[in-house]
Amino acid sequence: MKIAILDDYQNVALGLAEWDRLDATITVFNHPIGDEDAIATALVDFDVIVCMRERTAFPINLINRLTALKLMITTGMRNRSIDVDAAKAKGIMVCGTLGTGSPTSELAWALILGLMKNLPKDDRSMRDGEWQPNLGLDLMGKTLGLLGLGKLGEATAKVGLAFGMDVIAWSQNLTDSRAAEVGATRVEKDALFANADVLSIHLVLSERSRGLIGARELGLMKPSSYLVNTSRGPIVDEAALLTALRDNQIAGAGLDVYAVEPLPADHAFRSLDNTVLTPHMGYVTHENYAAWYSQIIENIEGFINGAPVRDL
Repeated sequence: MKIAILDDYQNVALGLAEWDRLDATITVFNHPIGDEDAIATALVDFDVIVCMRERTAFPINLINRLTALKLMITTGMRNRSIDVDAAKAKGIMVCGTLGTGSPTSELAWALILGLMKNLPKDDRSMRDGEWQPNLGLDLMGKTLGLLGLGKLGEATAKVGLAFGMDVIAWSQNLTDSRAAEVGATRVEKDALFANADVLSIHLVLSERSRGLIGARELGLMKPSSYLVNTSRGPIVDEAALLTALRDNQIAGAGLDVYAVEPLPADHAFRSLDNTVLTPHMGYVTHENYAAWYSQIIENIEGFINGAPVRDL
């Protein structure tokens, strides 16, 4: 059996699980392979492909070119970069894995605190020999606006409440009772943008949420407010956000996700001084990866034994 582990950017996969349990040849790819032709050439002989969610894409045309492929496994239980129906139609099994905790909501708070407490700026100023060049902001008494109040939104809300913030929320299906369960207040969409001092996005990317935040919504926000996106880049109109940041229509943005990933080296976000940027690290934690890779081995063993687990 030949197994390909894709997009292991940190080169940690082999050290986080007991791969020697498998009688297999394992090849690790630490960098994006390239375009569809390059991917097809590199992976054509593999029986099993292990995917990091929403990094390398597998549309139907690529899947049809991978003639040896029998099993695909993705980290997470959802991966919109894989045409699961096309894989199943070819008799390829697709399985997933379960994560740990809410590391993405933790990163959302790292970005919020980085913005409001000037952490990147103060770190740089300290290394340059300066002392107290900036004023920070209190969280207590501010309004945290949550676009989405699912599992990650709820975890984010609880921290906001602990800081003494008022928490408001909106999504298409959010009810007053659901918001009240976590100590938040449901408001209408426009009120969310108009009243939030920090607006944090916690929606799944779908046709309904793609481009949900554009110039109109950003225009409703206060000049002193911050936008934080740890969900998916295409939920926000990137050009509109760049304009809002350049023109100081909002105070700043904390971003972990982007329309194109990896973020191009010359992207305008990198040159703005009112952003805190991280490279899609919301789920990239030791504990999460260890759980994922261990479950991937279970998935492969289950497939070999004719008893698949966590199939999609």
